[in-house]
Amino acid sequence: HVQLVESGGGSAQTGGSLRLSCVVSGDHRMVAWFRQAPGTTREGVAGLGDDGSTSYAEFAEGRFTISSNYAKNMLYLQMNNLIPEDTAMYYCAAGGSPAATLRLSKFGYWGQGTQVTVS
Repeated sequence: HVQLVESGGGSAQTGGSLRLSCVVSGDHRMVAWFRQAPGTTREGVAGLGDDGSTSYAEFAEGRFTISSNYAKNMLYLQMNNLIPEDTAMYYCAAGGSPAATLRLSKFGYWGQGTQVTVS
């Protein structure tokens, strides 16, 4: 059984930065960050595969960076140059496939989310 607990959300001004963290426990292979704004569907932000591969949504390329620690029990999302459109609840997720993906159906474990608000 995999458990995920996010932290690091909060408020930022346009152009600012935030770093999200996620404690990951249990057997897993790939991890990812998703987000969901009110009235929208959940969308992938960045994924990290067990094989070291990464996958980024177009809006995240060049601004966001996904990483983990050596033990792979911490997942991070460094977000730079934030814009109001980045306002959403951010979730970390884990799945069993080795390669990075942002396909929602590949993830069976989810955290409770951490709110990011950009103004």
